[in-house]
Amino acid sequence: MLDVHRLRVFRSVVASGSIGAAAANLGYTPSAVSQHVSALQRETGLKLLARHGRGIRPTAAGHALAAQADGVLERLGEAESMIADLRAGRTGSLSVAYFASVGSAWLPDVVRVLTTEFPGVRLDLELAEHIPDQAEDRADVQVAVARRGFDPGSGFTAHHLLDDPYVVVLPRGHRFADRDEIELAELADESWVDNDFARGWCRRNLLEACTAAGFSPTFHVEAHDYPTALAFVDAGIGMTVLPELGAVQLPPGTVAVPVVRPTPVRSIHAVVQDAVAHTPPVVAALEALRQAAVASRAAVAAA
Repeated sequence: MLDVHRLRVFRSVVASGSIGAAAANLGYTPSAVSQHVSALQRETGLKLLARHGRGIRPTAAGHALAAQADGVLERLGEAESMIADLRAGRTGSLSVAYFASVGSAWLPDVVRVLTTEFPGVRLDLELAEHIPDQAEDRADVQVAVARRGFDPGSGFTAHHLLDDPYVVVLPRGHRFADRDEIELAELADESWVDNDFARGWCRRNLLEACTAAGFSPTFHVEAHDYPTALAFVDAGIGMTVLPELGAVQLPPGTVAVPVVRPTPVRSIHAVVQDAVAHTPPVVAALEALRQAAVASRAAVAAA
């Protein structure tokens, strides 16, 4: 395999017209330039330069190699530039997975930051309610729900973003609507609207809390997502219990009340692949997610 540095030196000799001129242009000594050219000749098994009067000139083989070197060095320069862009986060791709309720609440601000700071990076966004078991199926960054302190697996790090307590959303005319808090057991006989068609971790977490409170809820209506469930509550069909983040934007005819004894809580994490954790886009994405979590806490406090 040819030594690229020697090839550069040889190309400078051909372009400069002499070893001395190439040495001056490269900042080397003439002896060092001669040594590089001699080593290249040994590598190739070709005589690349010949004496001509008091100077030198390329042989036919030298001319041919110099012509090829131009294309090689140009492509190498492009590759080096691409590598620099990848290291600086100016190009490439970033995959981000997220669950539904965080998509509308956090992702717009996160995507705005990434597209502004890294316009050359392609964003691959994926809706995912679960963390894939296989590492190769996971995104670079995944916003996921899990218990505090869970193990994301080898090669991944979980960054805790937010603890999200559950609330009950009721019609404004409901007898509990003016309460500061409601014990979960008080909701046992209410008409429940399900809000998690995927039967994910958030729903299981709620059912475990209900079991701890001594009952199993009866779902009279099944909705596929939080907005639909909230619309059913607004229509007076029943009540629904969901994480606070999913109740930030309520229909006008509803009210959210904290649930206590027990209070179900979901923890939101950013699960990051260790292999890309140091790259500027991932660092920026993680910081944007942290800022979104802070903004969510502030919005809930102000509601």
